[in-house]
Parts: sequence; structure tokens; C-alpha cells
Amino acid sequence: MDPYLENPALWGDVHHTLISALRRQISERLPEGYLALIQERIYVETHEGRLRYVPDISVGISNRETHARATGAAVADAPVHIAIHTEPMREPYIEIYSLHAPERTLVTVIEILSPANKAPNSEGRRQYLRKQRDLLNSTVHLMEIDLLHEGAHTVFPPLEALQRVRSAWDYLVCLHRAGWLGREADVWFVDLADPLPAVLVPLRAPDPDIVVHLQAGFEDAYREGQYHKAVDYTQPPPIPLPPEKQAWVDARLREQGLRS
Repeated sequence: MDPYLENPALWGDVHHTLISALRRQISERLPEGYLALIQERIYVETHEGRLRYVPDISVGISNRETHARATGAAVADAPVHIAIHTEPMREPYIEIYSLHAPERTLVTVIEILSPANKAPNSEGRRQYLRKQRDLLNSTVHLMEIDLLHEGAHTVFPPLEALQRVRSAWDYLVCLHRAGWLGREADVWFVDLADPLPAVLVPLRAPDPDIVVHLQAGFEDAYREGQYHKAVDYTQPPPIPLPPEKQAWVDARLREQGLRS
């Protein structure tokens, strides 16, 4: 994983491109009778930073001319009309369906977390946690992929339970299989210096799991997105790293000729 891609200004494109790369890989591995689709969760955040301001001078001029004709009196200077638009948030995810009779059935959902999902008190977090709760109590497998250092703990296994197994990590992949009682989980803990894991994606019993290589998917997404053109690797990463992690990043960038 590349910590420079965790910049919220870039993550939206990374998110979409990585979902597409993983769907291509999954589709190549699915047996007959299955279909992988990309879906989108769409919502509006209304807190500061999600508003887009668009000046529209023509409306102000039009109002001034209308007022002058109506009154025949002196006219105030025309204001600039500001239209405030809330930008819809779009978060893609993957759904795997069984096409076996009698009807198409949702089998597995794969989510890659976004910064909004991990932002306390945000609409994105409320919607994500609601969906997470519904899936954990359903007959659908749920895989959550968290490639973001910052934000509130969001994947379904409690943080305390994860810390009892391992004290620290950079990224998480968590799988809840349909039918597991309580909140059982398969978890892949990932360090920044390690490749992303090959994970098991379950299908409908008795069909076997398929293997999805997250590192290969990330590398495909990085090439497709041309992210080396969008990142200034001479600067520190957008998220703070512990000294030993930052030292590893600096060494890697020097090895690749991206840092003097």
C-alpha cells in the first residue's frame, strides 16, 4: 500500500479504481453461475467542507434590471447570486450474486472503507454502520478492507478483540461468513512494509472459496490511475506515521529515485 494515496483529495479516485480492479480479478475467478457487480452507495454530507459554492452573476443582473423597470427609481448595486450545492458522496462496493435457480441471490459483499465511513458523526459513517449491522445479521458474507490509517475504528470486530491478538497494524481485512454465530471473524493484519494479502472470498455452499490477490489488484489500480503523476513524493505523506514507518517510507522512496 502507498500511504500517499490516503490523501482524502485523492482517495475517491483510488477507491473507485481499486474496486474496478478487484471486480475484474474476481470475475475471472468466479465459477459458472456467479456474477460480480459494482454498486454505489450515494448520500449527501451537509457538514462544512461538503458544500460547493457557485457564483452566478447573471441572476443578480437580471434582478436589478427587473427592479429598475418596475420602480423607475434609483437601483441598488447588483448582488452576486450564490447557489449552494451539496455534493453527493459516491462509495462503490462489490456484490457477488449466485445466478442459480430459482432467482438471483446476493451471496457476498466486499467493502473498501472510505474516510467518510471512519469520520465520527458523519452521514457516511452512519450509513455504513447501518449496512454493516444489517449484513452481519443476514445470510450474506461480508468482507471489509480498511486501507486507511486515520479515522475511527470501523470494521466489525471490536478493537479490543483485535488488540488481544495483535497489538499494532497498519491495515485490516476482515471477513464475516454468513451463518457464523456471534461476531466471529477471519482477519488479515497488514503492516505497511508488507504486500497486501491474498484473501479468501466465500461463495454459496458447497462451492469453494475463491482467492483474491489484493496486492495485484492494488498494483493494477495504481498503474491505471497513473497516481505517480498526482503525488509529490518529495513531501511527507498526508498522514502522520510513527518514526520507524516514516524511515521505511523514506528508504523505499530513495531506492526508487523519488527522494534524494
